[in-house]
This record gives sequence, C-alpha cells and structure tokens, in this order.
Amino acid sequence: MSANPSRRILAIWLARLAIDRWRLAEGLAPGEGADPAPLALIAETAHGPRIVAGNDAALAAGVRAATMLADARALCPALAAVPHDAAGDLAFLESLAVWAQRWGPWSALDPPDGVIVDVTGASHLFGGEAALLGDAAALLARRGLAARLAIAPTAGAAWALAHYGPPNAIVRAEQDLAAALAELPVAALRLDDDVLTVLRRLGLKLLRDLHGVARPALARRFRSRSAPAANPLIRLDQLLGRVPEPLLPVIARDPPLVQRRLLEPIRHRALLDRLVADLAADMARALEARGEGARRLELGLWKVDGEVVVRSLELAAATRDPAHIAELFAGRLDDVDAGFGIELARLRAAWSEPLALAQADFEAAADAHGTSLAALVDRLTVRLGAEAVRRPAPRASHIPERAQRWQRPLAPDGPAQGELAFHTRPLKLLDRPEPIAVLYATPDGMPRRFRWRGKVHEIARAEGPERIAPEWWRERSTVRLRDYYRVEDGAGRRYWIYRAGLAGDGRGGLPEWFLQGLWS
Repeated sequence: MSANPSRRILAIWLARLAIDRWRLAEGLAPGEGADPAPLALIAETAHGPRIVAGNDAALAAGVRAATMLADARALCPALAAVPHDAAGDLAFLESLAVWAQRWGPWSALDPPDGVIVDVTGASHLFGGEAALLGDAAALLARRGLAARLAIAPTAGAAWALAHYGPPNAIVRAEQDLAAALAELPVAALRLDDDVLTVLRRLGLKLLRDLHGVARPALARRFRSRSAPAANPLIRLDQLLGRVPEPLLPVIARDPPLVQRRLLEPIRHRALLDRLVADLAADMARALEARGEGARRLELGLWKVDGEVVVRSLELAAATRDPAHIAELFAGRLDDVDAGFGIELARLRAAWSEPLALAQADFEAAADAHGTSLAALVDRLTVRLGAEAVRRPAPRASHIPERAQRWQRPLAPDGPAQGELAFHTRPLKLLDRPEPIAVLYATPDGMPRRFRWRGKVHEIARAEGPERIAPEWWRERSTVRLRDYYRVEDGAGRRYWIYRAGLAGDGRGGLPEWFLQGLWS
C-alpha cells in the first residue's frame, strides 16, 4: 500500500528555535548585528552545564550543541552563558502551531522544534503549493524565526525533506516517494542515535541502501524493538505511507473572558465590589452561552500606576452563579491597594466544565437562605485555604496507612478496584507506627507483654494473627510481611500491634514489633 496521493502535509522545522526565541525576548533581530558577542543557552545536567544552542558568534568560534560548557569555554573564553527555558520553548511552539493553522485546517506539534500542518485542499487558496511555502517562509522570517519547510504526502516524508532535503522542497502527489527520498541519509527516518549507529556500521547510510536489503533480514535484526524510533522498518513504512502515523492535533481553546474598561479610575472598596459583581454577571452570561460552568476564575485589576493585581479562585464544583462568584472574590480583595485608582478589570475562566441548563425552582424563596454543599466548600476554602478543606477517600490497598487518601471535598472517587474485605480496624491510627518492645514465648508466637512509651502492658487477651503481605509492585523486595494482633491489657485498654517479618525469612534479622492503632 502506497501513500495517499491526496494527502498533503507541511513540515516546519525551526532549526534555531531556542536561540531565536531568546533573541525575540531580548528585543533583538537576526541579521542586524544582534550577535556581537558569543552567547550560548545552557541546561543543567548531572555532569554539569551543557550547551543547548549558541548564537552566530558562538557558532563561528566553534561552540556546538551538546558540548559541556567547560569544554566550550576552552575554545571560546569569552562565551557568555544564559539558562535555557525548555518549558518556554514548548509553550512558544504550541502557540506557533495554532498560528500555523492559517495554512491548513489542523496542526500538530513535532517536539522539540517542529510543527506539522495538514494543508490538504488548501494550497489553491495561496496560488499553489510553491506559493504557500513562500508565504509561510516570508511570515516566519518576519517573526524572526529561521525555518526550513517541505510538503509531502506523509508527515514522515515532509519531516525528512525539511531536515535533510533542499530548501522549500515539494514531493508532488504523482511522484514515487521511495525514489524522491532515496538520496536522503538514514537519519531522515527519525531514529534513535544507537539505531543510527548500528545502521551505519552495517553500511546502510542512505535510504536507498535500505531498499536493497531484504526486509526479513532487517526484521530479524530489530525484532525486539517495538518503538517507532527504535525500528527502521516502522519508520520507513510511516515515511512511505504504508502504515499510518498517529498525530495529535493542537486545538486552540479560547477561555471565556470578560472585561470592563472604566471611564474614571476607582479607588473605593464599594465601587470595586460593584465592578466585580458586574464582571461576574457578564461571565455568567458568557458561560451560559457556552453551556459551561467555571471551576477556576482569575481576576485581573490594572492600576493607573501600571501595576496589575491578580486574584484567583478554584471552585469545588462548576458554577455560573454571579452572586456566589462575587461573594467569593469579596474575601480575596481585602488586601488590594487601589493606589491612584483601578482603570481596567478583567475576569477569565481558566478552567471550565460542561454545565447543563436547569429549570429554576418556582419557589426559589425557600432556597434564598440555604447553602448548597459546593457553595459551603467554596466559602470554607476562601476563608481557611485550599489545603484545609479535604475529605478522606478509600484507596485500594491492604496496607493500613495506605488504605485511604485525602482529596478535594467534591472530587469524584477514583475507579473501583474491587471490594477489599478487611478485618476489624481500630478507630484511631497513629500517623506512623511506633516501635515497641515485646516479650513472647517463641519468635513467631503470641505476644505476652509489651513496652510502649516507657510503660509495660501485660496482655490479658490477644487475637490474631492477621497477615498482610507487602505490595510487591510498590515496594522493594526486602520489605517484610506483617502479622497484626488485637490485644487487650489488664486495664481493658485495647491496642493494634504487628510483627514485621518472620524469624529466618532472609529479609533481615529478628522480627520487629510496632503499635499502629488504638481502640477507644
């Protein structure tokens, strides 16, 4: 099966994304004396700072990517180093992928420095594919980005041409992909470095060399490698369109946003509360139009002196009740200093969820003084803090200290993992088990007496053991099993103790004893 001739994919390779983005952040433009001194972007590694990218002056001095900073400075003592912002590069690439949808209906990321755009059926809007590439190259250059472009029937072929083909390369729909890409190096298959090393040692340096090798021979050599980047056969089939290559489109999502620009700056709290209430009403209408409710809201206040005050809320459940939103924000505005006045206010729903319309109660007066659980949780969270409002939830684990977790009050419970049948558990568990000294007749026998917190307790009754094995999928192989006992001393006090390990189990010395819970 060959590539779909009607599919057209545009690959954009930002060969110098990191350094170009640094130039843009510094207000510099390439080609205008922007690199008077050598500079490199570095990333911290276990062996010290390593070069990620260098400007033109650094490259001219012999500095190369992946070189240790100390080695690079041996070549270029005047080299300046700036920390590399990998997260910023990825965010910039995401925004660029959305911007690139001007040339096609959808786009996808090709980390760390590329974008894939499906331009199927769109080239005629630009006067042909050559004109589309020219338009893309001009716009990217205008933004200060060095880019190489290519169009082909598959994403793999477009990527290969953008990285290793001639500038602005196009593989026509009627061309044979295998012949068009035959002279490209095997690195065009997007393989791991160790796989490329193996191929070069085998004398396979160009794509046409792979076509001359029997497929079963390559399959035997790489049969243990299932990842596409580790198997040249998978990558070759993706490049030629014999097997599909999944791509995750970047979808632009505009969060609901409302704002009020004031004719006169406001300074008084009463006016600020009124402004927030108006914004909450505007946001409620915007959310209702989208059939959504807000879970996280961000309020920005622009002051005359240029300062921006930001307050955020995270709600327990999706809502678009303007009175509730305004009331919650009122508790977050007590420390706002308006200074010379606030001239612009903006409210954004950074996180929203579907919220269907509901029929209003005709006797709503009965609920006027009531408080829903979600509203109560929101008020407690605003007053006490997000970490102070939690609820326990069961967790699928036989280990007592792992059998529950704390989560948000209205967060749904996790997926059911089967019913866990426990023996009787004490009402009170210690934060962590405390070691105790136990006297017993035999190492594996029933306990007779134990010392805890400096006091000796004679055991009048004991029940057990209840054996709990370690969770081997979470713990090291040296973790010992536990034998739990419910014991009662002469005064009627009841304790939950356990023995960690067995004598001669090969996982340590003698067993150790701990007290983990108490009955009231």
